[in-house]
Amino acid sequence: MFALGRPRMDAVALSVLVALPLTGILTVQEALASFSDASVVLIAALFVIGEGLVRTGVASSMGDWLASRAGSGRSRLIAMLMLVVATLGSVMSSTGVVAIFIPIVMRIALRLRIPPRQMMMPLSFAALISGMMTLVGTPPNLVVNSELLRNGHAGFGFFSFTPFGLPILLLGIGYMIVARRWLKNVEPEEAVSHGRLTLAQLVGDYGLARCVYRLRIGPGSPLAGQSLEVLRLHATHGLNVMAVERPQRFTSTYLSAGGETVLRLGDALIAHFAGPEERLQALASRLALQPLPLGDLDPVSRPRPIGIAEVIIPPDSPLCGRSVLEADFRSTYGLTVVGLRRGLITPVEGLLEEKLQAGDTLLLVGPWKELRRSQRGKRSFLLLNQPEDLEELPPASDRAPQALLSLGVVVVLMVTGALPHVQAALIGCLMMVGFRCIDLDNAYRAIHWQTIVLIAGMLPFSLALQKTGGIAMAADGLIRLVGGAGSYALLASLFAATALTSLFISNTATAVLMAPVAIAAARELGFSPYPFAMIVALAASAAFMTPVSSPVNMLVMGPGRYSFGDFLRIGVPFTVLVMLVSLALVPLLLPVR
Repeated sequence: MFALGRPRMDAVALSVLVALPLTGILTVQEALASFSDASVVLIAALFVIGEGLVRTGVASSMGDWLASRAGSGRSRLIAMLMLVVATLGSVMSSTGVVAIFIPIVMRIALRLRIPPRQMMMPLSFAALISGMMTLVGTPPNLVVNSELLRNGHAGFGFFSFTPFGLPILLLGIGYMIVARRWLKNVEPEEAVSHGRLTLAQLVGDYGLARCVYRLRIGPGSPLAGQSLEVLRLHATHGLNVMAVERPQRFTSTYLSAGGETVLRLGDALIAHFAGPEERLQALASRLALQPLPLGDLDPVSRPRPIGIAEVIIPPDSPLCGRSVLEADFRSTYGLTVVGLRRGLITPVEGLLEEKLQAGDTLLLVGPWKELRRSQRGKRSFLLLNQPEDLEELPPASDRAPQALLSLGVVVVLMVTGALPHVQAALIGCLMMVGFRCIDLDNAYRAIHWQTIVLIAGMLPFSLALQKTGGIAMAADGLIRLVGGAGSYALLASLFAATALTSLFISNTATAVLMAPVAIAAARELGFSPYPFAMIVALAASAAFMTPVSSPVNMLVMGPGRYSFGDFLRIGVPFTVLVMLVSLALVPLLLPVR
């Protein structure tokens, strides 16, 4: 049923829960006990912590940092992308990480004219490798650890996987730098010729490249303490304020440039000024404004609450025949006009006094909610384009330090062993909720219930196999097949069997099935269970060979324009390399005796 994909996997798991008590192998209590298993509760808690990192912008900030630091070198970009994704994925859902990074990678690819297919597979591979970095990196690790505990062993530590995952990550970076050359059948020009306009294109089309400035309100400025409505900077000085950047303790927030916005000392004005630069310098000197670089405002550097849109004036619009100043866009719509196009003509000087005509296109800046509101009811202008490389600010962006503190507490508690992992994760969830990084409704929505049901439904199947002797039979068969060839052959067989099984069913379900077989085989031969459990966990994460092996591969299929064969071509050789590295490191760091 798993291999056929009918019904879906969580439905199969529920069928197992129903069927096993009917056979008399398990009681109803034994079948349902898996819902209280520590690993199941831990996985649910980690979904909530991961969502807290998303809602506070911590996750996307790592992508922003990547965009600002990677430069234009493709090899360096791939290396940094995989490092960032693997780091983030080691403490949150790898599927969530990939979902966050797909638009980030698409924007970087558009900006640097790189085919997205050369970037998406490194993204998915890094997310899979992130599961090899820490105990909580992926559900299969927790399933294997739970099986060790069930058999009376101590279990793995938080960083027990890192000595294996780190070399595999470095191997993956080197491999993908080479393998990206095998993904060239979509040309860069083709890759960037479709889709909506980017912010860079809009800036170029409207001649704004040399008209947007960032000016900090310095000591002694007459602007401090005054509202924008009172100052009327656009009318008196030609300074069209688009947004106000206000420094906070750890970050900056962006305020809309509404008339009621009161300026403070230290605020930075993001403003449009169409006059010569000498005039701006004189104005800045007179108003005690300090020019700042625009680097932090790169559209791929961070999401923000201020949106930008291109709109067109329809023939029946009440704006026809009125200038931008007369229309009073800021008071009426809560938006600022920063650009005007009339056919191929783009007036820059006298923009605010220009009489609007039907067919004119305007570039508007303002809060996302105002841009959306302007398109309801009778519309004075129609939305043409919103650049795809701008995002709304995460809903709890001002809580990022608290989210990092919560994550830090969880990691410290897990690493030191001061509390069981599940308790540490639940403490992290409560801290996230207490700090308002996430509310309870969104916390419940963040849990991927299909995964929870799948694991909780399949764990009793493992118990049933143990009670009926099925695991002992599988272990004996494995020992008869390769046991005489030594521990290395047994480890290699376990890795291959796990990796091949994950071609047809999820890697989590594979771990549920293979972990007890590996531990039973080790016990039969008098070996330590740890290297055998570790090899199953690593193999379960090595789901590189097909798009159906893991949800992260499925996510990148569309954006990367991949076929099934692409994953076979790139994934099979890398899986073999991972197997060889694992077989070299596991017996070395976890002796079999």
